[in-house]
Amino acid sequence: MLVFAASDKGGTGRSVTSANLAYQRALTGDHVAYVDFDFGSPTAAAVFDVPGAMRGVAERGLHSYLEGEVPEPARIDVWRQTEHPLLHARPNQSGRLALLPGDAGGGEFVTGEETLDRCVDLLLRLNGEFDLTIVDLSAGRSYAVDMVLAATAHPRMRYVPFRWLVFHRWTRQHVIAAAGLVHKEHGIIRGGVDRGHDEETLRGAVRFVRAAVPDPDSPLWAQGSPAQAAWMQSCDDSLRRLASEHRIGDSVVLGAVPLEPVLQWREQLITEEDVLSTQIANKETLEALEEIARRLTDDSCWGRP
Repeated sequence: MLVFAASDKGGTGRSVTSANLAYQRALTGDHVAYVDFDFGSPTAAAVFDVPGAMRGVAERGLHSYLEGEVPEPARIDVWRQTEHPLLHARPNQSGRLALLPGDAGGGEFVTGEETLDRCVDLLLRLNGEFDLTIVDLSAGRSYAVDMVLAATAHPRMRYVPFRWLVFHRWTRQHVIAAAGLVHKEHGIIRGGVDRGHDEETLRGAVRFVRAAVPDPDSPLWAQGSPAQAAWMQSCDDSLRRLASEHRIGDSVVLGAVPLEPVLQWREQLITEEDVLSTQIANKETLEALEEIARRLTDDSCWGRP
């Protein structure tokens, strides 16, 4: 299955959360590919602690491949090339975890038929080789978003299952922006239909992930004053109404990631050791990531919008 990770704004936790989802699925034994289509800022390797590719690779990146400069894009075996001490000792029973990095110094670019054909070729090969392929897209209504909408509507990809995750933070601006990315005139749904997608099917393939969601009842916020607690609860209630009005309410949310200092400041993979041994990460965050990773391909959890 292909999963496209999108967001209207930067800073939504899209890349770090997607990388954690890829890691969690690989731990279960699935073979997972992570494709960095964030052409303007290809920094996924930093989340996986892979040296030499923190800002993309010098040659054979995805940008070069899609423009026809190289016959095959580079692949990084995360288990072998990471500097993360826990990942380098590959966990027992884990599946492959491959990163396809972007080009250092790359950027957004207009795509043509040849570029589209190479994108389709790549996605078909990855779908055949891996159990799950997560494609991290540039923020906003980008060329990357347009390209994969066209690619998944291509006749050669008719039987390839795909889903979309749209990331947003739990704020007024991000709720409105995420809804616009999906539902507005130039959004994912209308853009997909213009390229040949069935509207109902495409809508059914889109879910939202709320990142950095404060829990007014959590111990993290328990030290606040009664006035602050009441204000936070009021904001949360207001945001829930706003999300519902903009058609991204609870019925179309696949999961929520709690406000987590490790993800805010370090943007790293969260392991069991981070929760149990060093205790730098919260158990609730790890459980949320595990749950979303499981739901990605579970039809009974995905449901209907």
